[in-house]
Parts: sequence; structure tokens; C-alpha cells
Amino acid sequence: MEMMIAPLKKYADFQGRARRAEYWMFVLFQILAYIAVAILGLIVSGGNSDSAAATGLMALVTLGLLLPSIAVTVRRLHDTNRTGWWILISFLPLIGGLWLLVLTVLDGTPATNRFGPDPKGRGDSDAAKIFD
Repeated sequence: MEMMIAPLKKYADFQGRARRAEYWMFVLFQILAYIAVAILGLIVSGGNSDSAAATGLMALVTLGLLLPSIAVTVRRLHDTNRTGWWILISFLPLIGGLWLLVLTVLDGTPATNRFGPDPKGRGDSDAAKIFD
């Protein structure tokens, strides 16, 4: 549960690295939040999904989760030793979103990279430095 809400605690933190678990748990949190808000919107609007109440609730949640979502994606890209600007590839039709998905699924670089230490703590021991 901690990993689900960790990006909310780092609301606008674009520095450092995010593990795959942190990223994907936040994606799961977003999906669950959208489902809960959609159900709540239907209840409040009396089953009319086109009502202003349902649409407004969904817009508020979307706006509230937008910045943490971008921030955790940038940190996830940092974990794979890519700059956060790679997030813009998602604007390419069809292939861009798929490529961003691939980049978020890739394992992070072991040891410290230019964006900070490995969040998993791999490769930072003295034994690993001998073979470098």
C-alpha cells in the first residue's frame, strides 16, 4: 500500500529514480481511483453518466493525479537511465504510447546512474566496484 501512495507524497518531485513496483502500483492506484469515482459519479447523478456531477468528479480526480503521474513516469524513465523528456514520445500516434510502455517495463540500471543511486540498492557494493 505504501508504494501506491508514494508518488502522492512526492507530488511534484521530478528528481531521482522510481522502481517498477512504485510506478505500476501507482498506475493500479489510479485505475482503482477512477473506478471508484466513476461509481460515485453514477450514484450521485442517479445513473446518468453524462451529468455534470459525474463529469466534474472525474475531471477533478484527473487533474489531481496528473502531476504525480507525470512525475513518477519521469522518475521511472530516470531509473532506466533516460532523461524525462522521453515522456514526450507518447505524443507520437500509436507507436509512442507503446514505446513508453516498453520503457516503463524495462528493468532499471543497476548501481548509481546519472540520476541517482539504484532504489533497489544493487551494484553499489565494493565487490561490484572491483569489476568496473
